[in-house]
Amino acid sequence: MDARPAPGGLVVGLPPGPEPFAGRAAELAALRNEARRPADAGCRILVISGRPGSGRTTLARRFARSLPGGRQVLAESLSAPDGAPVDPGAVARRLLAALDHPVDTSLAPGDPQEGAEDPACGSLREVLTGCDTLLLLDDVASAEQLRPLLPPEPRCLVLAATTGPLSALADRHRVDPVILRGLDEPAAVELLTTLVGGTRISCDPVGAAELAEACAGRPAPLRLMAHWLRAHPKAAVPEAAAALREVGGEVLAAAFTLRYRALPVAQARLLRMLTLAPDGVVDLRTASALAGCPAPDAAAALGALAEGELLEQLEPAADGTARYRVPGRFFAQLAALRAELDRPGEVQLARARLLERLVRLVDSARALLDPGQATPDPLPGPLRLHTADHARHWLLGEREPLLLAAEQAIGQGDLDGSAARLTGALLRALPLAGPLAPADAVRLHQLVLTWAERQGAPRRAAAALLNLAELRAAAGQWRPAGEHYRAALAHSRNPLDQSVAARALEGVGECHRALGDAVRAADSYGRALALRRALDDPAAQARLLARIGEAHAAQRRFEEAVREYRAALGLLRRLGDERGTAAVAAALAALARRLGTDRSR
Repeated sequence: MDARPAPGGLVVGLPPGPEPFAGRAAELAALRNEARRPADAGCRILVISGRPGSGRTTLARRFARSLPGGRQVLAESLSAPDGAPVDPGAVARRLLAALDHPVDTSLAPGDPQEGAEDPACGSLREVLTGCDTLLLLDDVASAEQLRPLLPPEPRCLVLAATTGPLSALADRHRVDPVILRGLDEPAAVELLTTLVGGTRISCDPVGAAELAEACAGRPAPLRLMAHWLRAHPKAAVPEAAAALREVGGEVLAAAFTLRYRALPVAQARLLRMLTLAPDGVVDLRTASALAGCPAPDAAAALGALAEGELLEQLEPAADGTARYRVPGRFFAQLAALRAELDRPGEVQLARARLLERLVRLVDSARALLDPGQATPDPLPGPLRLHTADHARHWLLGEREPLLLAAEQAIGQGDLDGSAARLTGALLRALPLAGPLAPADAVRLHQLVLTWAERQGAPRRAAAALLNLAELRAAAGQWRPAGEHYRAALAHSRNPLDQSVAARALEGVGECHRALGDAVRAADSYGRALALRRALDDPAAQARLLARIGEAHAAQRRFEEAVREYRAALGLLRRLGDERGTAAVAAALAALARRLGTDRSR
């Protein structure tokens, strides 16, 4: 029986492993021995190395749940469903979000500084310092991917599951990997016996041993073949081994092929379509949209696929909705089957249904969080968000998959209408659930920019560029901000949009001012001022006159500075802006004192 951490310990991202669990006593003992040794430098690192299907993830979870209670346990995968490595910064952000810790966004993703570490990695290391933590990192691709996440905390135990030994860590850490091979025959037969049930295995020990050998003793193929036997109640055990050899090729792929062929048609099709889900995570809301079926049917199919170990069950969503993931070891085969068996039009329709479902969910969440908004048509009962609190938790919990869905849709470019609606819905709804992180705002405005440029919509492109520029400027990234402002200015010229051009020129001036280039700042402010005069915008004129005065003063052109400050002061007094009048008057007085000091010398 698994020992779970005591109530004082936090457990995040650690779903229960598949049952039953057989063998691996020696490997568990080796991990416990390694965990007891003192740390050489910073945290202690344990590595479980094995091929896909060797049971490395199951062993890691088993070990995590066997530790004494009281420590916090955090688990995250370092690979996307398709096997692509995940950036360490993205992993750190997920872990920080799970800990309800604010993320340092001073350096937003996409900044051009080469080799700059994502600040989320530093924040994670800082948060874990001083804590008794087990950090379980699955599907680690390389030591370079792992290093930024390692805290300098001796009480932190990092357990990495990988296909390789991560020997590159040896320069700073002692790493003795536990290498997984096949289960021995007794353990393999025990696993088959428990999974298949009845007396089919115990009555044919020779056939059971033959099947264990055909699966190379690897737990994942053994489990798949056990479910194949359950789906074929009249098949003898040796027939399973013969069928596996007939398929041929790599044993895990062969076992999956047999198990997939035994599925009902509807479940097989749903399983293929689930590879379209953002981040590979699905629930009845997304699954029913992808399959084009009612929510109860999708829920039943998901449950059956999870019971047959073709889907991995995750922790439930905040509202208790069951969540699943397509295991990475099956993803490539399922994507290939989808490309082979499903017409492109069917796949596109499934993606369109998913996007429209997400738009409706985001819009309904926005309506609940902001009652002044028009209420969209209600979704069917099982899919509905019922309260503002429900909507807030759903938006926060599904934020990353929603952003990924928008990014994937914009990237593919064939469903631009739905993709644009989802992006717009997220820009409106996410701030209602909590402050929108600058990194997420950058992602969304970049999507709007990509869509607008592809559609030939200069006004939308200019608006996105201005938003991106202001996010960069708020982070003190003046050079990238200036590039965005100048790009927005270019988009405002044809057709001419004086308001956008004025805003962009003022932004360019602000960037020059922050970088210490008063001459160029004054030039940009002057061009913006001419446009604001044409637009009859006295408040903006006053602001720009004060900026021009400041730029002239920085160049020691004091008479010009005094003239501009006085012009700004006159406008502000006519507008009745007491605060602005006081600020400019103070600047003018400071300039007068400076002039008096210079003259006295």
